[in-house]
Amino acid sequence: MIERIILELGPWSWWVLGLMLLAAEVVAPGVFLVWIGIAAILTGAVSLLLWEAGFWVWQAQMVFFAVLSVAAVFIGRRLLARSGDTSDEPLLNQRGASLIGRTAVLEQPIAEGRGRIRLDDTTWTVNGPDLPAGSRVKVIGSTGGRLTVESA
Repeated sequence: MIERIILELGPWSWWVLGLMLLAAEVVAPGVFLVWIGIAAILTGAVSLLLWEAGFWVWQAQMVFFAVLSVAAVFIGRRLLARSGDTSDEPLLNQRGASLIGRTAVLEQPIAEGRGRIRLDDTTWTVNGPDLPAGSRVKVIGSTGGRLTVESA
């Protein structure tokens, strides 16, 4: 049955496959099937030109499609990787790093290198030189959930 449909559609079967892959990308997004769908559509375009050629048998079409799919995936990944480098909020999911440069007052003294400060609505554990409670400190670094401070 599938063979009959492919024979009746001819080179348009690649277009149908490409559109089905693009539709599948809408249902299951991941920006992977797009490139394979584009490869199928391009294979269909080449098939329209070469359909009557004796060398353009189904095996040659499959090899062409496979090579084009791999190339399209690699090119697509490079394009997406290049476009995602810049952000207007580079520290969006790095809360500790976004606090570097801010000043605060120690809630608990820094003793043996550890203390606590309050910034906005959060109490943070800090590392730094021993200082009494109430001292003003400046955040100079962040490691995990701890901030590194120095006297301001």
